[in-house]
Amino acid sequence: MRRAVGALLRKELALELRAPMTLAGMLLFSVTTLIVFHFALDERSVEGDLAAGVLVVTLLFAAMLGINRLFVTDHEEGGFDAFLLAPVDRTALFVAKALALLGFLFALELVMLPIFALLLLGPTLTAGVLGKSLLVLALADVGIAVIGTLVAALGIQTRARDLLVPLIALPLLVPVVIGAASGLSPVLEAAGDAAVPGRWLAILALYDLVFGLLAYAVFDFLLEE
Repeated sequence: MRRAVGALLRKELALELRAPMTLAGMLLFSVTTLIVFHFALDERSVEGDLAAGVLVVTLLFAAMLGINRLFVTDHEEGGFDAFLLAPVDRTALFVAKALALLGFLFALELVMLPIFALLLLGPTLTAGVLGKSLLVLALADVGIAVIGTLVAALGIQTRARDLLVPLIALPLLVPVVIGAASGLSPVLEAAGDAAVPGRWLAILALYDLVFGLLAYAVFDFLLEE
């Protein structure tokens, strides 16, 4: 299975490098959203709860673009049929797609966080603040990648996938949003020296684990349908 995941993941990254549509769209959307927040909020800078909310919501909606496009190429060019004929574990496709989406989210945050700090964030984006923020966002990214991949596989077979995927994914991701925003809030306070609340890290990790196991168990049957 490891070789199959590696081959599929290399294919995903090669396609994105050849025609950078998914990551480029996510980056453009996130930057545009942060600019809108910059002018819409009647404040020179934000911190604490508001800063965490703006950051997590921007990340979530940018991720929706990547989720919607996750299986489009496979569906339109017969990739599903070719994969079903291959003698490999079918959950390898789920793992590869989730890892690809996770990589896109990491790359997105590396660009988005400095822009967020420049346009909106009150506290200085020190190495400590950045490290603690990335820790919380990494757990949130895993949840988004797992749930997003599962919902994208479900919605790709429907004509209304652009509408169906967000309608299913967003409610499932509410706990991820709450956990990430609550974990980031003390980190993004003006002082910038608060620790990440351990309970929110535990909640995010547990949610990721539960949905990871669930998605791994049902993806094979979902692909058959």
